[in-house]
Amino acid sequence: MATQQQEVRDLQEGGYVMIDEAACKINAYSTAKPGKHGSAKARIEAKGVFDEKKRSLSQPVDAKIRVPIIERKQGQIVSVDGADMQVMDLESYETFTMRIPEDVDATPDDEIEFLEMEGQRKIV
Repeated sequence: MATQQQEVRDLQEGGYVMIDEAACKINAYSTAKPGKHGSAKARIEAKGVFDEKKRSLSQPVDAKIRVPIIERKQGQIVSVDGADMQVMDLESYETFTMRIPEDVDATPDDEIEFLEMEGQRKIV
């Protein structure tokens, strides 16, 4: 899996983190001060990038955590067939089929921006 290790204290809102083996975007990040018998803790509220599920995580700030490497790419819609569309990656000229999100008005020749990680794709 395309990930890298990072300390929890280096995470920021709007960044990405792996929670329960799913790539998630961080919505909220808060820390608690160290107590008499413990180290500082961070609480992370995040939402799955590809499945939209909410997840949370609580870890010591000096713990190492995996951060996904998600690529942001440009594509062009080649054709639209019902709820699916065929998209061509503008860098590799690879074509693939994607489900059209409900809030997107897809027409052929439109350029779109999408996130890609290990074969999973999502329109931004």
